[in-house]
Amino acid sequence: MRRAVTRWILTGALCLAAAPALAQDAPAAATADPKSLFELLDMVERGLEVEREENRQRVEAFTRQKGEQERLLAEAHATLAAEEGTSNRLETTYNDYEITLAEDEERLTERLGQLGELFGVVRQVATEASGNIWDSLTSAQLGQRKELLDRLGRSTELPSTEDLEQLWFELQREMTQQGEVVSFTAPVLTTEGQVEERSVVRAGPFTAVARGKYLLWEPAQGKLRELTRQPPSRYLGAVASFEAAEEGFAALAVDPSRGSLLSALTDTPSFTERINQGGYVGYVIISLGIMALIVGLIRWVIVTIASRRVNAQRQSDDPHPGNALGRILSIYEENREADPETLELKLDEAVLRESSKLDRFHWVVKTISVIAPLLGLLGTVTGMIQTFQSITLFGTGDPKMMAGGISEALVTTMLGLMTAIPLVLLSDMLSNSTRRILDVLDEQSAGLIATRSENVRA
Repeated sequence: MRRAVTRWILTGALCLAAAPALAQDAPAAATADPKSLFELLDMVERGLEVEREENRQRVEAFTRQKGEQERLLAEAHATLAAEEGTSNRLETTYNDYEITLAEDEERLTERLGQLGELFGVVRQVATEASGNIWDSLTSAQLGQRKELLDRLGRSTELPSTEDLEQLWFELQREMTQQGEVVSFTAPVLTTEGQVEERSVVRAGPFTAVARGKYLLWEPAQGKLRELTRQPPSRYLGAVASFEAAEEGFAALAVDPSRGSLLSALTDTPSFTERINQGGYVGYVIISLGIMALIVGLIRWVIVTIASRRVNAQRQSDDPHPGNALGRILSIYEENREADPETLELKLDEAVLRESSKLDRFHWVVKTISVIAPLLGLLGTVTGMIQTFQSITLFGTGDPKMMAGGISEALVTTMLGLMTAIPLVLLSDMLSNSTRRILDVLDEQSAGLIATRSENVRA
């Protein structure tokens, strides 16, 4: 009985001690359910043996891996030592080569001497000539020369004798061609966007013409281009005769700025375009100015004729009804028997009637000469309003957006002054001519009245 109890106690103690192992080996315990304490004890013992075997295998694996890691570490240390040795050797070699290179460069500089200065001059000349020659009008005839000059300008080596000779040749050829007038065939870009082979006449580096039109050289495209708009006729009229000339001298407009002046000339608005910039106010000013000018010229002709007839009548004793003075004298003859007061009234009436005829429509010229500057001022105001509207919408970044309003403001002012100034002069001429005739009429009337008064007293 004691032995059995003791065994049961020991078995319970083992069960308690094996509990953690059973907890760790849950899958093995779940394979079979123990029927008794003895089976449980056996199961625990087998689990402990399996665990010990796994621990042993794990230790052996760690031991093998430790050896492999030590081997790899030793190889890494050996590689590092070899690379450090190589680095030290390369550093020493680099330092030696750097010293050698500095010494060689110093010896090269000493041996070059004036050749180094020559090399710098060649590069500078080639760089400057590359841009000047390629932008020159002679390139349209002589073709591509930029490659050689660019290569010499970017070269880091001494130029060869052939390169120096070619550079001298290109410079000499450019200078020679700039002093000649040459006819050659070249592709020309037309205003329709087509490329045509045309016979081109080149006047030095200044002007090129073909088929009666001026051409521009486009370096980016390597072609001559027709101007979208040709210069005024006074410049264009000489092109045909210049192309047809075979010897001697011929007139031609030249552009020493390589196309800048010619482009600015073609961009200048024509007379019609300038007038159109004035807008509706400009049209009104021109219309009124033309009307006033026609009226004024007609009245000036009439007054001039009347003045000549009056002067002719002064030289004649017989009154003629075809002129103002003749009609005044006719009234005197018709009223020779009237008293001086009545004669004076009739003559004053006749003078006023003649004055009204002479001043007819003079108010049109005078009024429009005053209105024209005011209309110009109106156009200035409307143009500036348009300019400020453009500034409000688009800012001041693009001056072209404001050009329309400014053009209208200035053109209308110009039209107003151009209309008013001649009309003021014409109005003064009419006034002076009319006043001279009226002075003659007043003088003759006063003389007739004085003569009549003397006769009455007598």
